[in-house]
Amino acid sequence: MDKHEGGVAEYRASEGKTVPVPYRGDVTGTVREILGGIRSACTYIGARRLKELSKRTTFVRVTEQLNNVFGKDRTSA
Repeated sequence: MDKHEGGVAEYRASEGKTVPVPYRGDVTGTVREILGGIRSACTYIGARRLKELSKRTTFVRVTEQLNNVFGKDRTSA
């Protein structure tokens, strides 16, 4: 996880754009990143247990999934 700008602690997951990656071997690191993301989400919403997630959140369906900031058609500001 040291590839992210500024580095990321072992137990934390990076946030932002996701992209497919080629097979990297053992899934231990991937599972650790997923668990870090879940821990981060629980911290943001104040949930101490996973079963509290549905009580403390509102899930929103996203229909626009492309972030044009990363697109090739960037216009000058």
